[in-house]
Amino acid sequence: MKNILVLVHDDAGQEARLQSAFDLTRALDGHLTCLDVAVAPPPIAPIDDMGLAAIAIAEAQQREDTNRARLQPRLDAEQIAYHWVERVGLLSQTIVAASRLADLIVLNREISAAYPEMRRVAGDVLIESGKPIVAVSQQTHGFDAFGRALVAWDGSPEADAALQAAVPLLRLARDITIIEVNDGSIKIPANDAAIYLSRHGIKSAVLSESARFDIPSTVILDAVDKLAAAYLVMGGFGHSRMVEAALGGVTKRMLRECPVPLFLAH
Repeated sequence: MKNILVLVHDDAGQEARLQSAFDLTRALDGHLTCLDVAVAPPPIAPIDDMGLAAIAIAEAQQREDTNRARLQPRLDAEQIAYHWVERVGLLSQTIVAASRLADLIVLNREISAAYPEMRRVAGDVLIESGKPIVAVSQQTHGFDAFGRALVAWDGSPEADAALQAAVPLLRLARDITIIEVNDGSIKIPANDAAIYLSRHGIKSAVLSESARFDIPSTVILDAVDKLAAAYLVMGGFGHSRMVEAALGGVTKRMLRECPVPLFLAH
């Protein structure tokens, strides 16, 4: 996990993304790609308004040029390997297209009142890119790769994908807890996940909780708080996006409420 892609865009979540990306790049001795996207307006305007769309894109590019001029000295001072890529387009599709050779993508997870909605972008990129993402809140001040890691385990293919993708990061963690919430649906126990990590030379503890009194997302959030976890590893969108939107789901709630960065894979 050496190639880290971070969205650079002049919005409220940029500082949280950058701080987390800097920390991850240093911890993993990686290379940072700063993807600067001038966001095109959504394609809903009639053809007669194409001139207005062109003006909007030009204004977006000007804002991003100013953003780059402001950030470039800071990036040079961070003393990390990086390069800058500029693109124009719809946000989710542009990030996915640029992520072909990325190992990890750093994004935000708040919904903004303005287009684009960052939580939807995070979900779209997670599913469409096939790459793990780190999703951070706007209040995040960095990513503690050497802190305590919590891994949410339910035996699903998504949980398996997240565990495997997170191995380079988990090697750095001070300690690791794998939490399973037994609601009767777990087909592969968390002990198997711990054995998998042990074969990579990574020690972990298993915490098995009952879903008798609380739904799994509440149990996981409580564990994040009690264990003072630095970040949470979990599979994303084990159910379809439509089902998650209609009925809720662990991923949807974590994107909304988790107080620490999320490492997600699908």
